[in-house]
Amino acid sequence: MHTLAFDGRLGASGDMLLAALLDAGADPAALEPVTNELDLEYRIDDAVKCGIAATTVDVVLTDADEGSDSSSRDGSHVHDHDRGDSESHGYGHTHDLDDNDPDQHGHGHVHDHGDSSDAVPAEGHGPHRSYLEVCEIVEGMSLDEAVERDALAIFELLGEAEASVHGEALEEIHFHEVGADDAIADVVGAVALVHDLEPERIVTTPLATGGGSVGMSHGEYPIPTPAVVEIAERADWSLRGGPVDAELLTPTGAAILGHLADGVESLPALELEASGYGAGGYDLDPHPNVLRVLVGDGGSELVRDDITVLETNLDDATPEVLGGLQETLADAGARDVTIVPATMKKSRPGHLVKVICKPEDRKRIARTLAEETGTLGIREAGATHRWIAEREFETVELELEGDRHEITVKIASDANGTMYDVSAEYDDAARVARASGLPVREVARRAESAVLDEEIER
Repeated sequence: MHTLAFDGRLGASGDMLLAALLDAGADPAALEPVTNELDLEYRIDDAVKCGIAATTVDVVLTDADEGSDSSSRDGSHVHDHDRGDSESHGYGHTHDLDDNDPDQHGHGHVHDHGDSSDAVPAEGHGPHRSYLEVCEIVEGMSLDEAVERDALAIFELLGEAEASVHGEALEEIHFHEVGADDAIADVVGAVALVHDLEPERIVTTPLATGGGSVGMSHGEYPIPTPAVVEIAERADWSLRGGPVDAELLTPTGAAILGHLADGVESLPALELEASGYGAGGYDLDPHPNVLRVLVGDGGSELVRDDITVLETNLDDATPEVLGGLQETLADAGARDVTIVPATMKKSRPGHLVKVICKPEDRKRIARTLAEETGTLGIREAGATHRWIAEREFETVELELEGDRHEITVKIASDANGTMYDVSAEYDDAARVARASGLPVREVARRAESAVLDEEIER
């Protein structure tokens, strides 16, 4: 399985993710939809952190007039986690800049630094936007569908975290720093670079948060900051304090990995193809202030499948309605439907209906479930993904008493193609059993054995 594995021991920020992915071989051309839409460019350079050669990325404005836009805005929701305040933010979005000429990185609006003394950093500048305004900008970038979907999901995660911290509705949230052009460039750019590397799985080891405290508009807050804590509660990976007193994990970095990455306790076994190092701005000796990403093929595992589970309780559905739900919901896009007998209030018999579907299909399937059953409420259960086998179907031919019969056999394998189960399709086995007079189990056994024998011969 083609895997991206992030080493989270020094945390993560948006710009470090960009830099690490570029250093690992992602094509800078993937960033062009961002620079085509926003008045900014990505400037890529090199840095050395504790002896490790790494890549840095700065997002700068191409329209200098934008630089004064936000200096006097109301700061009621300002969270400067990803910005370059050297007094309070571990590494934020600042970088060690030099005049090296990284020609290998030049592309479109992606430039070497050269003389960047007159460049206006996008960080902390430009307009501050609402969550809905950010979504409109992302949707207008002409991104690939998968990139747009992931970018929007990351901003939704950021918005939900901010809404929870402030006790507001998601639609009412106004991003300040994470709604500026710099943060949009970080999120959309990181997603585009990830998709360019075409991973089948993304993982991260526990992410270091740093320690101490950080100053924000509302006061001095402990690290990890409230927004990072909210994001971590929704993520699959775990947090780890230290190893220095600085802010190592920013809300933008946490949200990107919170949506994209599964958590692992240690780096998985990989046949390495590439690696990349994205540098932060400050020296944290003796710790190299870099985010490392490894690219390679992983071990034999099942495939992660993102899902939503819908549930409803029914106490008045007729057998006919229940009997038709499997087909009706499958036609609407459901992946699986389970109906479980249950005891309802007042000891009445009822049923629990559980539907597995893809997240993007959940609204349509919930509406179908409500219309078919008359239920007054449908809930989303806690599951967000499942681990499934790769499935393929093979037709085998059996000769029974001089007659030839075809039977379809389902083959289950892991992500590397290693077969671990075969199962004859029941309807085919039953049809052949009726024609031959053999038991269904015997027909199925012979069909499955034929597939296994072919596999051994290979």
